[in-house]
Amino acid sequence: MSTEGPASLKGKKYPAKEHNTRVLSHFKEKKSLKSAETLAFFMSGEDLELWQYCDQTKPIRQNRYFYYLSGVEIPGSHVLFDAANDKLTLFLPDIDYDDVMWSGMPLSPEEALKKYDVDEVKYAADLEKVVGALAEAKYTIHTTDHNKWNKRVSHLLTEQDPDFFHALDEARLIKDWYEIELMRHASAITDKCHLAVMSATPIESNETHIHAEFMYHALRQGSKYQSYDPICCSGPNCSTLHYVKNDDEIDNKRSVLIDAGAEWSCYASDVTRCFPINGDWTEEHLTIYNLVLDMQRKTMDMIKPGAHWDEIHLTAHRVMIKEFLRLGIFKKEYSEEEIFESSISARFFPHGLGHVLGMDTHDVGGRPDYNDPDPKLRYLRLRRELKEGMVLTDEPGVYFSPFLLKDVLEDPKKAKYINKDVLAKYWYIGGVRIEDDLLITKDGFENFTKITSDPHEISKIIKESSAQGKERFHNVV
Repeated sequence: MSTEGPASLKGKKYPAKEHNTRVLSHFKEKKSLKSAETLAFFMSGEDLELWQYCDQTKPIRQNRYFYYLSGVEIPGSHVLFDAANDKLTLFLPDIDYDDVMWSGMPLSPEEALKKYDVDEVKYAADLEKVVGALAEAKYTIHTTDHNKWNKRVSHLLTEQDPDFFHALDEARLIKDWYEIELMRHASAITDKCHLAVMSATPIESNETHIHAEFMYHALRQGSKYQSYDPICCSGPNCSTLHYVKNDDEIDNKRSVLIDAGAEWSCYASDVTRCFPINGDWTEEHLTIYNLVLDMQRKTMDMIKPGAHWDEIHLTAHRVMIKEFLRLGIFKKEYSEEEIFESSISARFFPHGLGHVLGMDTHDVGGRPDYNDPDPKLRYLRLRRELKEGMVLTDEPGVYFSPFLLKDVLEDPKKAKYINKDVLAKYWYIGGVRIEDDLLITKDGFENFTKITSDPHEISKIIKESSAQGKERFHNVV
């Protein structure tokens, strides 16, 4: 497996200058500014920290706003954009010569200038002088917040301007060609990891094995970090949306759900697949799987620029309601519209259809409204019209959760819609979710996710690996 990045980006620089310019454009528009003569942006990246009473450092996750404006993953760095002069300056951490013996020489300013899309590279020792000069020139220097990483110059910085956050988020919402290539690459790595998990089914006896299989193949491909903690669950555990315990036995269970995505250069992928442990779908599991697949296909048919995500999400609810009526989970004496208006479907499909994807798994710019009185929309993380260049997930799901359904089944006004005897046949499944990553294009979308979601192909993958025998795999456990 290759550990190199996309070939299309070889010799190219992360477009930090363009990103700063895009943020500036959104900021000026929001503020109704005609010029940026005394305007600057400053951002500090994350730095290394020791665990308390220990000489080991905590894992670092680079500040995503800092990375967007710099393309730099080096801990202890800072970036300054002088908007009036269109000048981007990177500040590298000062050299700790006592650490060179242990860690080697850091990147030099000359090397950094060649590697990054900046106009000037200095050391952090120059921060007060350079930032102070702009402050003396009556610049307003915006940052997200005052924190321990920028405290040397925080008295010169303007923090928490909502218009600055708006500009950052709107700029990040639309991905440029470079970001798209990074996300395609992250998705390609994730495809191989999910295929490996399906193929290794003969040796899996614990959810931890599923987790380990995914992580192993991600690391083999050069992805050292995951976009989020992998969700690896089996049977009834699949009813917990963000289940990360990942250590239950899978023997005597029938269904598996894995929601996991590899990261590449701070950009995320986010993919969910479900499958039967031995390759044989039970009738109930396959029925619910095909329902979720239908929810995804029908919503994908609606995805294009100008479509509103609220309507697409609510369509998924209607698809589920119609099938639940056919199956008898919802009583046929009630109409589709009555059940839709009751919002009882939100207890079986409690989360949003999808979310914006970028440097964060649940990326910025989605404009969620967690106070929405409609339970079907309350947890929807994307609440706006789709635009070309957005990347989002389409991830319908159906869950049979004792926690979510307890008060419903105990309340006659709510329970009247549900046939409890039919529902009982589905508890063992836990839940089914299918998730792909989509780029909104001029006429529709491009699906970054290539790992199959066809239930027959999934069954074939698992059975063929099983037929080869557990002996082929026993050395990797």
